Amino acid sequence: MFVAQPALGLQIRQLEQDLQVTLLARHSRGVSPTKAGRMLYERACEILRQVDEAEREVVAAGRQEREGIVLGMTNGVMSLIGRDMAIRTRAELPAVNLSLIEELSAVLIDALEREQADIALAFDVHERPGLLRVPLLEDEVLLICAPAAAPAADPVQFADIIGMPLALPGSRDVIRRMLEETAKRLALTPNVTLDVASLGTIKRLVAQGDAATIMPYGSAVDEIESGLLVARRIANPTLRRTLYFARSLRRAPIQNEDALIDLLGTMLNVFLQRLGPLGTRLPALEGPLSAAVAAAEVRADSGGAEGA
Repeated sequence: MFVAQPALGLQIRQLEQDLQVTLLARHSRGVSPTKAGRMLYERACEILRQVDEAEREVVAAGRQEREGIVLGMTNGVMSLIGRDMAIRTRAELPAVNLSLIEELSAVLIDALEREQADIALAFDVHERPGLLRVPLLEDEVLLICAPAAAPAADPVQFADIIGMPLALPGSRDVIRRMLEETAKRLALTPNVTLDVASLGTIKRLVAQGDAATIMPYGSAVDEIESGLLVARRIANPTLRRTLYFARSLRRAPIQNEDALIDLLGTMLNVFLQRLGPLGTRLPALEGPLSAAVAAAEVRADSGGAEGA
């Protein structure tokens, strides 16, 4: 916060004196909010959201501009629905200026917290304060090989994959962590011979037979369909991850957000159709996605700051 601890403590005590209530319970382990302190926090967040919303609406009305919304997606999701999402938003939501960004799931969540993105579609998002998350679907990740190196069996046993030379992204990647955690549970060690942060470079290495990789269908769909790469399903265990809708609970509401979210829900159902047996729809996509998001926000609000 760029405030020295004594100065911060003085400000809190002055605020308590002005309100004539205790906001923080002080103890040997630090501090925790009282009931009044938690109420003040929740009301302050609401007020700040309203200030941000007023500023956004006034600026948009004064400039007569389209409302800017930044949507983040991972590579595999972007590959399958990014183009159609951009085209349909322009055609169906003329009041929205949609910006798409493509990053790893962890980077997208960081972008939400830094207010560099408004909405994110990210995998295996963990609960954290101030973050709204709604599980949307599950997808199955695949072994990706060069045609000459591809195992004949489909599915391939997980234990057989562990011994293959693998090219994978760094430790922040969801699939890399999932592979390593699964291998650890089975007392196995994956043979990661190439640590590469570039998805394009990984696919080139795999196509040339230098390694295999673990990747979602969407990240290699063009190469799979052209025959440059071969995909094999994985068994015992199957590697699955969950795609979440995520946004900050602390940012101001966006005027056209519900319409955009419902269009996003439509596109995610298209995404599931393209995944076929590799994808599983979760309840949030059974109806309008905006309704599922609104219900999740109500649950988060009712749970207070910790429940969010």
